[in-house]
Amino acid sequence: MSRTIGVVAAQVAPVVLDPAATFAKFAREVRTLAARTPNLDLYVFPELYLSAIGSWDTDYPAGYVRSVASEVPGPLTDRIGELAREVGKWIVAGSIFEVAGDRIHNTAVAFSPSGELVARHRKLLPWKPFESSDPGPGEGSLGTFDIPGVGRFGLMICYEAWFPEIPRALAWRGAEVILQPTLTTTSDRPLEAILVRANAIANQCYILNPNYGAVFGTGRSLIVDPEGGIVAEGGDGEEFLTAVIDLDRVRTVREYGTSGLNTPWKQLRDLPPPAFPQYLDGWAAGAIMNGLGPLGGVAEDLRPAATRPTAEAGRR
Repeated sequence: MSRTIGVVAAQVAPVVLDPAATFAKFAREVRTLAARTPNLDLYVFPELYLSAIGSWDTDYPAGYVRSVASEVPGPLTDRIGELAREVGKWIVAGSIFEVAGDRIHNTAVAFSPSGELVARHRKLLPWKPFESSDPGPGEGSLGTFDIPGVGRFGLMICYEAWFPEIPRALAWRGAEVILQPTLTTTSDRPLEAILVRANAIANQCYILNPNYGAVFGTGRSLIVDPEGGIVAEGGDGEEFLTAVIDLDRVRTVREYGTSGLNTPWKQLRDLPPPAFPQYLDGWAAGAIMNGLGPLGGVAEDLRPAATRPTAEAGRR
């Protein structure tokens, strides 16, 4: 018997700056999906959806992120769990701002049909310098969970697609499907779509990648198969991308090879490469770092002359 599951990548928009109204909308969407698509059992929502984050034109009140952050587990995750239990579905509620002492993490959360919080992932690589959340520590990150009779699912978030170590680690932990909530409102979304497909190909797994819809610059969510084929792709509005995926396809591709040729996991097992120098010496030691400007800035020799500081500017 094949290991199939019906999935939804929810390309939806929040009620910007109104978490209460957004949660009410989320609950309606979940109940509607459960009532009208009973054969679909896993729902995945976008990054920071329940935190009601907007787009580039949103003016945030002072202290907004901390005001909407919640402990995990906490009152917000309790409500999500109650909703999952009500409809009897697996729900990845995108990510939320998680407060942990004096730190704020961007944390993806997954719930079982019994309402249990089964996995979380604190974003290890936030989109710096634009994202204010703190990088997650190893504890509480790279979460995976098993759906009985189906297989293992892993969590990562948006910008982490640019770092192949993240999906590689999830696949190494046994993930056959990577769930990647996303919030992208910028012109690099077509590049992200390439990365989603590339990560699926490199790790021979499915990837569900829901983005916001109907908000400036968003949309183009994806469901991608283990050979990088597009199973479903969103437009720019709100919509539910639906599919039935078969995790036996992952096993087949990993066993026989992508296009019947490439079996990288067998090679990593039987002919592992030596330890790569960037892991031994540290990323900062690499020659590529020479001359790079600061994070969020530009190297001085590449800046327009009119914006470069002068010797006089540094004097008091």
